[in-house]
Amino acid sequence: MAKVELKQPIVDEIKGKVDGVATVVAVDYRGISVALDTKLRKNLREAGCEYKVYKNTLMKRAFEGSDFEQLNDVLAGPTAIAISKEDATAPIRIINDIMKETDKVEFKGAVVEGNLYDANGVKELASIPSRDVLISKLLGSLQSPITNLARVLKQIAEKGGEGAAEAPAEAEAPAEA
Repeated sequence: MAKVELKQPIVDEIKGKVDGVATVVAVDYRGISVALDTKLRKNLREAGCEYKVYKNTLMKRAFEGSDFEQLNDVLAGPTAIAISKEDATAPIRIINDIMKETDKVEFKGAVVEGNLYDANGVKELASIPSRDVLISKLLGSLQSPITNLARVLKQIAEKGGEGAAEAPAEAEAPAEA
């Protein structure tokens, strides 16, 4: 059996994993401790992301003809990829958190929703809050004016109720004099 035939199932596996995903992040993981690697994999798994180490040549073959082919220039040396189908920035934020604990992990690049980002661009993306956080902030900002309006209307109603009771008394007082 030829070597190409043995490697084709791995290429197909990679193609299957990246088909229809929002993000593929390439990282250099050289020298990361087992404890941190375990923590990274656990955090990525909990966020619905995959993290795997493949040979660069196999990733290049699997990425042919897809948006992720843009990563070919960074696929050199030890490379792991983190893949996310749902939250485009989740793997970036999680890897960035691990990077705060060690200088052994570095971004190489990423393709996020079809756009290529270099290492610096990926670091900037890491500061973007998750989709859930953004939605809750949006809902909070939409809810805030409504809540304030309700408070003002309640205060007006309370004062209006007192004012309405006092107004006829004031009106009657001058008539009696």
